[in-house]
Amino acid sequence: MTAVLTTPTVTRVATAARADGRRFVVPVVAVTALAPVAWGTTYVVTTELLPPGRPLLAGVLRALPAGLALTAVTRQRPVGTWWLKALVLGTLNIGAFFALLFVAAYRLPGGVAATLGAIQPLLAAALAATLLRERLRPHVAVAGLLGVVGVALLVLRAGAQLDAVGILAGLAGAASMATGVVLTKRWGRPVPLLTFTAWQLVAGGLVLLPVALVVEGSLPSLTGANTLGYLWLATAGTGVAYSLWFRGIERLPVARVSLLGLLSPIVATATGWLVLDQRLTPLQLGGAALVLGALWLGQQTRPERPRPGPSDHLDRRPPRVAVPWPVRARPGQRTLPTPRHRGLT
Repeated sequence: MTAVLTTPTVTRVATAARADGRRFVVPVVAVTALAPVAWGTTYVVTTELLPPGRPLLAGVLRALPAGLALTAVTRQRPVGTWWLKALVLGTLNIGAFFALLFVAAYRLPGGVAATLGAIQPLLAAALAATLLRERLRPHVAVAGLLGVVGVALLVLRAGAQLDAVGILAGLAGAASMATGVVLTKRWGRPVPLLTFTAWQLVAGGLVLLPVALVVEGSLPSLTGANTLGYLWLATAGTGVAYSLWFRGIERLPVARVSLLGLLSPIVATATGWLVLDQRLTPLQLGGAALVLGALWLGQQTRPERPRPGPSDHLDRRPPRVAVPWPVRARPGQRTLPTPRHRGLT
């Protein structure tokens, strides 16, 4: 006997399936969000523990030691085309991104640079729609725009001076990170997560090393506080953070992962308030609320509507779904007629 599920039953089953999907996705989103949270601590660590005027050196010491340590543990090198792919991904996600961020930070006020970086989720979503065929949903685009406005209210100050080179560098940095995220998703990973992270950290660090030596000179003598700051950035702020970030890219749509990056300016502002006793204005609080609203909106799932089948116009009765196990029909419940009843046999 073939049992039949009527429309209310099908609706309950679909709702339960979506709830199960949300229960699976929420932990992935929460763990991935730890990466931008760790990156948000970079501001207070840099200002309080690192030597001044050495951002490129900080980028090298964040990426290269962590990558070499992971490589020593995993002991697996790229093979074939993955030599080139690892170099491209490491350059986009780390090397070029850090260098362009350095140019933007030095030629623009911090608020302007952060606002330019906030467009990265929109760029990533557009690239994912083109290269990965991920649908750019309206609520995701709205969330991206709200995020840019929220970050601007959070960090932008009146009278900020603009510089063409700095603006181009800020936009290029956002584009570099967005492209790196999309290509990471497109190419996948052929090795375990830590090995994949190690390849990119080493590649990005090696790309950034000669630039840092030319621009900033050799490594200065480090104090205990400097060493502690670099140690935090290399472990929690880079090794662990990028591993969680790449894991999230693998398991979530690109647009949803990229929007989580908006947590960084919120964490940076919050740590400045807690550690450095910086004051927050009502406008900044409104901007933070707007960013959090954008994050919530961007993580909402919108299930696709089922497309009608070719024979739906032949049967106007409430839709029913046959299931392959015998279930006793309820009294008065309509059943799906066999092909013989329809005159097909």
